[in-house]
Amino acid sequence: MFRSGLLAAFVLVLAFGFGQGSAQADSCWNHNGSLMRLVAQGNQRWMYYENPKAVLRRAGVRRGTLLFNGYKNGNYYVGTARRFSKYCPGTPLEYQVEGPVRSDQLQVTVYGTYQVYRQCRATGRYRDDRLVFTYVRQC
Repeated sequence: MFRSGLLAAFVLVLAFGFGQGSAQADSCWNHNGSLMRLVAQGNQRWMYYENPKAVLRRAGVRRGTLLFNGYKNGNYYVGTARRFSKYCPGTPLEYQVEGPVRSDQLQVTVYGTYQVYRQCRATGRYRDDRLVFTYVRQC
């Protein structure tokens, strides 16, 4: 009985596609001193913090916090990035980014413009931003 239950659960997992693009396919990347996990499914891309640096942990960033989501079109990423602040825990500032994948596929650089906030209040000023992700290893 127990064995058949495990077999049925395994069949359900396969039928619904869980396990496709599993952690074996994930890769780890360095971003500004933090270790990131890139998850890819088809053209979709998600970049999560795997080991955020200390200043980000003070802003509420933990393992599994989403930094980027979007898609890859050829050798180009387009999507949404987030900025974190200790003054606005749990409410990251989202802004649009896009940029190229280096020809050797080991680095992604996206650019965007975000509104500057001061203690969770918009200032009306904007800054350009550049996020660089450099391949480290398979996670």
